[in-house]
Amino acid sequence: MRCAVVGDYNPDDAVDAVALAWLRERPGTPVEGIGIVTRLWMCAKLLGEDRRRVLASAGADTATLDLLSVLRRSGEPYQLTTRQITEQTGVTAGAISQRLARAENAGLVERSSAAQGSRLVLVTLTAAGHELVEQLVDRVLGREAELTSILTEQQQAELTELLRVFLDGLRGELGDPGVAHVGA
Repeated sequence: MRCAVVGDYNPDDAVDAVALAWLRERPGTPVEGIGIVTRLWMCAKLLGEDRRRVLASAGADTATLDLLSVLRRSGEPYQLTTRQITEQTGVTAGAISQRLARAENAGLVERSSAAQGSRLVLVTLTAAGHELVEQLVDRVLGREAELTSILTEQQQAELTELLRVFLDGLRGELGDPGVAHVGA
């Protein structure tokens, strides 16, 4: 049996119940953001964990996908400097160095000097790296399309636009620290 909706909050909904509890315990507490922020965090956690499982089943992880995807999206010859990779992934140079070492040891990328005497390091996607990223992208994006099909095409378009506006507003308010993963 469903309980009546209290104001804009449904006590049968776990997130709304949190807002209602705060209002009960501390009348006047600003709870308007709970319905958005808590649901976004819950969605991000669920989606992140699902992506982790999809990648693990293919013998990869999010860091590997991130690195290989940046190189693959760069177009032929699928080559970037370490600085470009750092900028595009939004993680530290140290983290990129570790990712590159693992990927190079696995034969997925090759590192080389940009020119004689240059300190610039070029990273190139190998044939094995190209093959793996193609498989990973198909699996991950296919799964995400499957999951977002919970919504109608119109709902997907509306949510995409609302999230674009919200994210742009948050970046204006908070800046863009380059967070690459949920909770990072």
